[in-house]
Amino acid sequence: MSSHDLYSTPVPTDTWNVPMAGDTRFTWEYDGGRDRLLNLYQKGKDKQWDAQKRIDWDLEIDPNNVAQLPEQFNPLFGSDIWEKMTQKERDEFWRHQGSWMFSQFLHGEQGALNVSARIVQSVPDLDSKFYAATQTMDEARHVELYTRFVHEKIGMYYPINQDLAKLLAESLEDSRWDLPYLGMQVLIEGLALAAFGLYRDMSQNALVKQLLAYVMQDEARHVAFGRLALKDHYAALTSRERAEREEFVVEGCYLMRDRFKGREIFERLGLPVGACMDYVEHSDSFKLYQSLLFSRIVPCVRDIGLWGDKVQAAYADMGVLDNAKSDLEVLMRQDEEIAERIDEERYERELAARKQEVDEAIALGGAPE
Repeated sequence: MSSHDLYSTPVPTDTWNVPMAGDTRFTWEYDGGRDRLLNLYQKGKDKQWDAQKRIDWDLEIDPNNVAQLPEQFNPLFGSDIWEKMTQKERDEFWRHQGSWMFSQFLHGEQGALNVSARIVQSVPDLDSKFYAATQTMDEARHVELYTRFVHEKIGMYYPINQDLAKLLAESLEDSRWDLPYLGMQVLIEGLALAAFGLYRDMSQNALVKQLLAYVMQDEARHVAFGRLALKDHYAALTSRERAEREEFVVEGCYLMRDRFKGREIFERLGLPVGACMDYVEHSDSFKLYQSLLFSRIVPCVRDIGLWGDKVQAAYADMGVLDNAKSDLEVLMRQDEEIAERIDEERYERELAARKQEVDEAIALGGAPE
């Protein structure tokens, strides 16, 4: 069955064509490079994995609550709208919520696939081209696994969120080589990494935990790549050039904030959109959720040197300025450890199951006729 047959609302059957400006850059310097970027490139090669083999696709999910989240995690929980819903209507809302969220993860990963390929072309340094090539493979794997998850386990897609689409287009259309980095590696990947982490940590479903933990293991390297490459470049910018990038960050962060409000779900289910949006925007749970979503972006923006008054004022307005204190190195190390721990637990379960099979076979073989 075509994916087009599974969308909640119809989407165009032709491609979305984003015009691109800028140069494909060649370098004739093949010797050396920045040690930290070359080390990251080596790690990118060492950490390649196969989504068909590493993930246990036999694990089941409940389509009416894909990630098995607590009711309090629902954006309308506590509202009059939620209280008036029947259980059947709540189940339907959860199904659409799961489809919408994982569809946005999928579309974002296709965006990352295209942007990382663009970075290979446009970045001037060979060490950055090397790493971006490994990221392109990572993003292809992420598109593969999210496609399979949405198609086989949920059975319904949502179209791309327009705020995400706008930021993707702006990142690709700009002729300056660093803008795809800034839009994707810092803003889109940073927000996705935080969202993946929230779902990974709160989900009670083993398959969802696996998907997100393994993707995050890759994404942590991608954000580190953006930080390393842009920090050097932005240190040499003029004040006018830095102000232009900060304006891009402010606009992009407001787009990313609005991306997770779920307007498309309210529209698709025929709910009172204005009342739903008003409740979400003013609820304490969404404010906390929003703050957590920016836990990766804010310290990264500060670290690469785009920390002017306008950026800080925007983060204060969004209530996320305190995230500047977050330690990205610690967060990324935790992402690595969690993925490795899930691998170990799965190996132990498989070993225990195999031992049980052997014990049963021995017992059966030794039984009297």
